[in-house]
Amino acid sequence: MDHLRHVTAALDEPPEVVGGKAHGLALLHRLGLPVPEAVVITTEACRAFLRDGRLPAGLAAELTAAVAGMSVVSVRSGAAVSMPGMMDTILNVRPEAVEDSVKAVFSSWNTPRARTYRTLHDIPHDLGTAVIVQRMVFGDHDDRSGTGVAFSRDPSTGENTPFGEVLFGHQGDAVVSGRELTLPLRELTHEPELWQQLEDALTRIERHYRDACYVEFTFESGVLWLLQVRPGRFTGAAAVRLATDLVDEGAITKEEALLRVSPQHLRHVRTPRIAPGAEVVVRGLGVCPGVATGRVALTADEAVRMAGPSVLVRPETSPDDIRGLAAAAGVVTARGGPASHAAVVARSMGKPGVVGVGRLDLAAGTLVTIDGTSGEVVLGTPEIVTTAADTHLHRLLEWADEVSGDDSERPETERLEAAQAVLRR
Repeated sequence: MDHLRHVTAALDEPPEVVGGKAHGLALLHRLGLPVPEAVVITTEACRAFLRDGRLPAGLAAELTAAVAGMSVVSVRSGAAVSMPGMMDTILNVRPEAVEDSVKAVFSSWNTPRARTYRTLHDIPHDLGTAVIVQRMVFGDHDDRSGTGVAFSRDPSTGENTPFGEVLFGHQGDAVVSGRELTLPLRELTHEPELWQQLEDALTRIERHYRDACYVEFTFESGVLWLLQVRPGRFTGAAAVRLATDLVDEGAITKEEALLRVSPQHLRHVRTPRIAPGAEVVVRGLGVCPGVATGRVALTADEAVRMAGPSVLVRPETSPDDIRGLAAAAGVVTARGGPASHAAVVARSMGKPGVVGVGRLDLAAGTLVTIDGTSGEVVLGTPEIVTTAADTHLHRLLEWADEVSGDDSERPETERLEAAQAVLRR
């Protein structure tokens, strides 16, 4: 088996070979957590397909044998570097259609949206993607089925409480697309056994990473299955709180905390907010902190063409909107939750985002300001205030001064950089 691996606890090849998703699924197996049966086709096979225009010799036969016992599968991309929503995912695939589905996912590596995303994030274009073929579990099976996403802690604040969203009676693509109205993750407490399973899983994964984590899950007839996992990748004030809390919990040392927080995080730790008293025209869910002011662009093309800052306003975003998301100062969507495409991309780009505002009648070119913390949308340019440093930031900087031996007055980023320079010697 040159290009296909079974995803088990024994899979120990790096993400560069089997992709980040398969690497994470193997970890879940090693932690004893529930994962549907799967195989992964390597990134090398993708590169060969893109070069030669056909699957490598023998792969089709390997694939046929591997899925023989699976009646319905999902076929998903899984690059070494996360590219959320940029490549194809195909659900409900019968065995006779698996080969064509794998080719389609390989080909999606070179779609314009995927190339744009890689350019924006300095990801090499020649890496290729792995492809995971996995037995389907059905979130739409019955009234005790559903799907969701969960962070082990709040990604906006770092608070130590599970955070995410859940959708009963649907498959996972409904959550990510933002087309359906999701519920807060705590609604899963109405299924106490499921909630306990999920909490236990998040705790075990956090203990392994010694970091916050993110999972995608489906439950079928009350049985939990995990489909994806990765570290939380918190930024700004959430990254600072997470690092200091993990020190208090004994999970990491002060020195590790100082190395986990980047100077870039500190530049965004004091979050700008719309001052109280502004007239709010609509309110949704803030999914990436910060304030953005710009003229409304109703399409991605408008955002790209618009002179001056723009705010992209869409019913929901899709991977095809990536150029507009890159060009806009912020994004607002009528539908979607914290795991929707707009929310995930806004966080990855560090741009203020507000999702799920419902009906919003704003003409193209209208000047608006959005608050990615409160979820407020305001006409014009309201007063902006900045939050003060909290106790978590003070503690982290005190540790930095202890390490560097310098407690003089200077910018916070310099205090952190001085400590990191000492620790990296």
